[in-house]
Amino acid sequence: MQVVKFGGTSVGKPERMKKIATLVTGMPGKKVVVLSALSGTTNSLVRIGDFLLANRPAQATAEIASLEKHYAGFIDELYESEAYKAIGQEIVSRYFSLFKLMAAGKFDDRGYRELLAQGELISTELFFHHCQERKINARLLPALHFMSIDENHEPELEKISERLQPILETMASADLLITQGYICRNHKNEIDNLKRGGSDYTASLIGAAIRAKEIQIWTDIDGMHNNDPRIVKKTVPIAELTFEEASELAYFGAKILHPSTIVPAQKYGVPVLLKNTMDEKAQGTLISERGSRGQFKAVAAKDGITAIKIKSSRMLLAYGFLRQVFDVFEKYKTPIDMISTSEVAVSVTIDENKFLNEIILELKNYGSIDVDQNQTIICIVGNMLAEKEGVLRDVFQALASVPIRMVSYGGSNNNISLLVETSHKEKALNLLNEGLFGL
Repeated sequence: MQVVKFGGTSVGKPERMKKIATLVTGMPGKKVVVLSALSGTTNSLVRIGDFLLANRPAQATAEIASLEKHYAGFIDELYESEAYKAIGQEIVSRYFSLFKLMAAGKFDDRGYRELLAQGELISTELFFHHCQERKINARLLPALHFMSIDENHEPELEKISERLQPILETMASADLLITQGYICRNHKNEIDNLKRGGSDYTASLIGAAIRAKEIQIWTDIDGMHNNDPRIVKKTVPIAELTFEEASELAYFGAKILHPSTIVPAQKYGVPVLLKNTMDEKAQGTLISERGSRGQFKAVAAKDGITAIKIKSSRMLLAYGFLRQVFDVFEKYKTPIDMISTSEVAVSVTIDENKFLNEIILELKNYGSIDVDQNQTIICIVGNMLAEKEGVLRDVFQALASVPIRMVSYGGSNNNISLLVETSHKEKALNLLNEGLFGL
């Protein structure tokens, strides 16, 4: 069985949703199809939720009306017969009646999470009935029946597998199983989500849970590129990556893939294929245990980074100093991306500033603190970079005119991370594209 995921842009227009049905029915074997909400829907639901939390029901009602108008036009183009147009209208009317009830009543964080889940529920129901109209042998597979996270917001892969297997057995006669990305239940059995971009994660979790033959992630770009095509003009798609390489790129800014997607697939060795809905003939990128050889594979950039430097003479020859520093970040559940040390100082980077003031206040107990915001981590990924001669020389020659704040090298065989001011990001990416890839 294959798991095939389509993002918001892939289902964002009626003709694209129709194309998806054609694509999946042309694939051999049984498939689980994971869908995101229609493009723009989640953003609109976020605005509605924010208005309601801010006690601005009039603005929320106006946003609901605008979104409902969009869906009315969508179903009119999606379905051919009057009978199925009527079904589509009933679906839209049912969901938007719920939104209006939410806007008229008490609204809290739990309601917010339930609201955000509706985008995927609508898109899958609309797609299921489109398949019905085309006489495609499909069934709806409700994600809320099996997808769950624990109290730390981590997916419960083993429980997901235990719940999913018997459900699949009851649907064994179907060729196509349609389910929702992104949404799940939390440890309180409340409706929750896997955070933005979580539909990729859903596909990987399902693929791992059922030991799928392959997980396909369909987006609007032909695979993972060697650099950010939004910033760098001359980029090329990468044919193959290892799980480790793809994971590094996703975490450090390659927007095509949710950072957590690789973990479940890698655990059970399920290949992940990135494909382009707009050009299904494009080769795409295959992510597997094998990958391909080659010194430099790709460059990615992660913005919104804060660098914190702790300088203290007490650090000199003192054991336990780093543990005390790290305990502060653990206390506030703030992950560290990069670390650099000297005899009297340690520098770290974080991408979550929620508890920045509290962290700085506690770190002052250990020395003087310098904080630099508006930083970017540039990640250079390749095959066994830490074991190759001349790698750092090539990188620093390419970036000779760019000030580099920190370097992390050797912690991973596949990654060199550099910290630069965000104002230098565009220049750095273009210089690396020319210096490392000759583009």
